[in-house]
Amino acid sequence: MQKFPFFLVALALMTSPLALAQDKAFPTAADLAKMTDAERHAQAARTEVWTPVPKVVSFNQNNVPSDAIPLLGNSLSAWRAVKDGGAAQWQLKDGVMTVLPGSGDIRTAENFCDIQLHLEWQSPPADPAKTGQLRNNSGIFFQDKYEVQILDSYQNSTYPNGQAGAVYKQTIPLVNATKPTGQWQVYDIIYKAPRFDGNKRLSPGYVTVLHNGVLLQNHTEIAGTTEWIGPPQQPAHGCAPLKLQDHGDKVSFRNIWVRKL
Repeated sequence: MQKFPFFLVALALMTSPLALAQDKAFPTAADLAKMTDAERHAQAARTEVWTPVPKVVSFNQNNVPSDAIPLLGNSLSAWRAVKDGGAAQWQLKDGVMTVLPGSGDIRTAENFCDIQLHLEWQSPPADPAKTGQLRNNSGIFFQDKYEVQILDSYQNSTYPNGQAGAVYKQTIPLVNATKPTGQWQVYDIIYKAPRFDGNKRLSPGYVTVLHNGVLLQNHTEIAGTTEWIGPPQQPAHGCAPLKLQDHGDKVSFRNIWVRKL
């Protein structure tokens, strides 16, 4: 009996039914017209893949998926103060967390890489004396390094790569989908972490941002770390916390959850 190298056998076992089906010619439309229903069903079955079966996800009363990690509830236990690693000092009332200006940034106790993030935020009443970046500013940082901007961008002019939904100082959002000040804003974000081999970056990070259901960033490449002054940097790193910014404004948050991807 002819013997085949092990890797060829393993490759054959891993080949999908769809790939195997494509190795043999499919009947033409004319051929299919001559077949019985049973014969057509047999041809259709050649491209059916039955495993693995996706896990069932259910939803609670707040529409949070059952496989999600909630990051905000009746306590701030999921968060730590960046400045000293102690308990987060932001205010919490009825499930709504609000920045305590001057207390500093907060970050999650848990580290994350690729995730789906749901986050709802609200700007307090606008101070007419504050415009641009001074109007209800915050931000969500992925892996403690890459910021998607949070800003009251409703009728508030600023540099476009710094408005709500921007990859801060890098990529301008496709549109401005900010609701009027005081209404709850919703971010749904898909984040793919950069990959490194030692100190070499093999691939950049990517982010897809929907703001109030509207696409702002479409699988946008992240150039590197968020820098206020100077170009992005590309330090090697692993999984890291999410961070929320204290920019001195009383921005509020609720219903934050993530799904690891």
